[in-house]
Amino acid sequence: MDEGLRSLATRLRGEAGGGPAYERLLTTTDRDELAAVLTERERPLWARELAAFRLGCAGDRRAFESLVLLLNHRDPERCVSAAHALFLLGDPRTPRAAAALATNELRVAYALLPVRLLTRLRAPESAPALMTVLRRRLAAGDPHWRVALACVEGLGALGDKRAAEVVRAALPHPRLTAAAAAALARLDG
Repeated sequence: MDEGLRSLATRLRGEAGGGPAYERLLTTTDRDELAAVLTERERPLWARELAAFRLGCAGDRRAFESLVLLLNHRDPERCVSAAHALFLLGDPRTPRAAAALATNELRVAYALLPVRLLTRLRAPESAPALMTVLRRRLAAGDPHWRVALACVEGLGALGDKRAAEVVRAALPHPRLTAAAAAALARLDG
């Protein structure tokens, strides 16, 4: 069992209360059985998350929609697991979905993991989406500085020179100054 699945299994064991249904989803090798969990009525969230994670990590695109929903969940641990599985899934729809979640102002409190996923994906959509999110987060009094910090770090990692202007605008923000300076060193270098 890999580390990602081990971590997820530990977290979900308590939520599921253990038992045969949990053990079955954790150990089955039948992808059709896992995919059925995603569409069956009355399945608890832990079961859907476990099935989607296992399918996503296995490269089965039937997990895509469920993983995108989990990436936008209010529980950060669910978002972390979904981001990991989406990265491994390699579905070409992932960058567009992550960009849509990251730039959705109504869900900005949940944008941190989509921002980080965009950085990891290094897709054509990544830098433009991060620049959009960062511009919005630089507004006076914006409380989502962690999202802004992830954007600054991500833009530095991506190395897209188009981001230099918005990263430079982050320099005066005390929580972003060090990361913006480091990102600019990469962008201007």
